[in-house]
Amino acid sequence: MSLRHAVLGLLVGKPASGYDLMKLFNSSLANVWPATQSQVYGELARLADNGLIDVAAEGPRGRKEYTLTEEGLAELRRWLMDAQPEAQRSAALLRVFFLGVLTPEQSLDHLAKLAEQAAADHARLRELQKSRDWDEGGMLTVNGRLALEYGLRLYEMREQWARWAAQQIAASDR
Repeated sequence: MSLRHAVLGLLVGKPASGYDLMKLFNSSLANVWPATQSQVYGELARLADNGLIDVAAEGPRGRKEYTLTEEGLAELRRWLMDAQPEAQRSAALLRVFFLGVLTPEQSLDHLAKLAEQAAADHARLRELQKSRDWDEGGMLTVNGRLALEYGLRLYEMREQWARWAAQQIAASDR
């Protein structure tokens, strides 16, 4: 996924300013694809330069409202249909391959930290789940709920796996 496609997706259906997009981004996509304000505003400029979005209105203090062009919608659809799933890279799993370099205690500590981080991420997503009205409809709400469920299941699995892996190392150390 790219920031480019995230911004195009947020503009489907209604124009928005950079400020509006950041609010939408932070309340939805930031959990799966974080971006800073400067990244989003820079991407808006590139999308406009490439004809994928237009400035629909300009307001006070240089505020611009952007709208998706037909070319932008076509690019978003192309990306959705043509993009192959990206190969997963995991620094955490790469480290697991080399845990033998550490003492068993250090390995157990590392795995405990992985489990704690996964539990904290899982708790953060549960809070997000409670904080939203998931019945309000709309593309971001419906599909956001699907993405949230993926994250909940993923972090729960990561925590369980890290605790299991620690048990395996503890048992082999005996």
